[in-house]
Amino acid sequence: MPERNRRSTPDTSSSISAAKGKDTPEPKNGVMSSTVKGEQHTPTLAELRHTAAHVLAYAVQDLFPEAKPTIGPAIENGFYYDFDRAEPFTPHDLERLETRMKEIIAADYPMLGMKVSRERAVDCFKDNPYKVEIASEIPPDEPITLYTIGEFTDLCRGGHATSTADIGAVKLMNVAGAYWRGDEHRPMLQRIYGTAWPTQAELDAYLVFLEEAAKRDHRKLGQELDLFSVEEEAGGGLVFWHPKGAVLREIVESFIREGLRERGYQPVNTPHIFAEKIFEISGHLENFAEGMYGPLEVEQLRFRLKPMNCPGHILIYKSHAHSYRELPIRYSEFGTVYRFERSGTLHGLNRVRGFTQDDAHLFCTPEQLQGEFEQTLDEALHLMRAFAFSDFEYFLSTREPHLRVETDSVAEDAIRAALEKFDLPYAVDEGGGAFYGPKLDVNLHDAIGRKWQLGTVQVDFMLPQRFDLKYRGADGADHRPVMIHRALAGSLERFFGVLIEHFAGNFPAWLAPIQVVIAPVSEHQIEYARQVEQTLRKQGFRVEVDESNEKLGYKIRHWKTQKVPYILVVGKNETAAGTVNVNERGSAESRPPLSVADFAEELRERIEEKR
Repeated sequence: MPERNRRSTPDTSSSISAAKGKDTPEPKNGVMSSTVKGEQHTPTLAELRHTAAHVLAYAVQDLFPEAKPTIGPAIENGFYYDFDRAEPFTPHDLERLETRMKEIIAADYPMLGMKVSRERAVDCFKDNPYKVEIASEIPPDEPITLYTIGEFTDLCRGGHATSTADIGAVKLMNVAGAYWRGDEHRPMLQRIYGTAWPTQAELDAYLVFLEEAAKRDHRKLGQELDLFSVEEEAGGGLVFWHPKGAVLREIVESFIREGLRERGYQPVNTPHIFAEKIFEISGHLENFAEGMYGPLEVEQLRFRLKPMNCPGHILIYKSHAHSYRELPIRYSEFGTVYRFERSGTLHGLNRVRGFTQDDAHLFCTPEQLQGEFEQTLDEALHLMRAFAFSDFEYFLSTREPHLRVETDSVAEDAIRAALEKFDLPYAVDEGGGAFYGPKLDVNLHDAIGRKWQLGTVQVDFMLPQRFDLKYRGADGADHRPVMIHRALAGSLERFFGVLIEHFAGNFPAWLAPIQVVIAPVSEHQIEYARQVEQTLRKQGFRVEVDESNEKLGYKIRHWKTQKVPYILVVGKNETAAGTVNVNERGSAESRPPLSVADFAEELRERIEEKR
């Protein structure tokens, strides 16, 4: 669970829980229920799962009283609770805990709460240092409340179901390690994950969903399809692209580059390392230091690996004077950046320490801001639809109140107007903006309904001021440009992770690293297979010949597991007739042999149609 912050709300994502310790009082005076008397309350999923986290902690205290509960929030598809316990929880322990949880649920314990003083809260949990730490840090202007089910009491903000019986179905999933408060210098805890639903049918459906998600896991498919690896010997969170993965990446980058050229972007390249003073000017050291790697000292100068590309583009803009007639200026770069992530948070391609962005920065006049933002939004929609994404969510993310300045409202109005022009529904994420300005975040849903945040577009009046950027206006005076930061695919590593899972590795023909495999029935057809290969390669198709000594059935099964769009079988008849027998991925249809020219035309059409 994240630590308390200004965006916390009384739901499961921000709950602070504490287990009942010795001498913990039963709530009598000042008791609060989760609902107003006489009011019928249907809990949200978050409230239900938050309650399930309490139930889990109750069960652990019953069965393993030596375990110290720490924190336990609801998360997107369930909940977790962290415990400090010397002995590791086993699968058998989870079975026992789940059985006890169901007993607690069936007991229909009401969720009762009461306000207490800080001193009383600290005293209640004096045998649990984790709880004492949390209770001690609750801001003085926030209430401190205890919530009780049965004989178990938690220190918690609230946001629960009325009763344990509101939990219709629950299942414990697994155990993982987690540092206290995400700090590797603090104790390692055991995190028990679970999920809870209003009904058993919904839980069953979710478990089926998890099975499908496991089949699509990009880490598994990346290995099976030989696309990439993360070599721990070189350091966690660093991606090595294998030949087929590099081809896939080149295809995507080429598609994005083509769109950038059409929209008037100028390609640039910037160093991977900068003098530290650049990040002092930009504000990254002040606002983003925890995400940066430490300094490198060379000849008494301090350098930093760049966490973002914008300072480099700013320096290019600043390298010579500009007239209003030149604006807008659009710089683009597939720039690799480096950000420190704790080892426990690294996850395949989705959370890495070095990644490349389809980054671009636009420098424009205030009058051009609206038009530039609109064309950037149009560009984002075009990109996502090209990769078969169709279900989007839009968030206007504002800056935290203490960071807001007069120009924030100008930026927010530009974002709103662009969204309204395209008739796109959106929500406002208060305080979710970057430290240098408001932004638009685009979330999408993949083929099985999971939500991903990829693209972002930010309006920035701050960095032009920090770097004293100028252009000469029509009036002959110097003026300050406005910047737009945009990374529409975002991190390419993360984008590919989502793409692999979206297609389950079954890339459409235009994206597939290998579009066609030619499988000769025997060694006697290898020469003809090579001739077909050369014919197709000359037309720009990505083709391989399987010259192994394996039987034809094995060859076909193997290449189907590699998810190749087309397998062309060539035997004696095909060799004599100059044709190919087409085996198309996902189709059981028996097709007559095609001439090589006819097959090439079919493949070309599929590629042009992005299928």
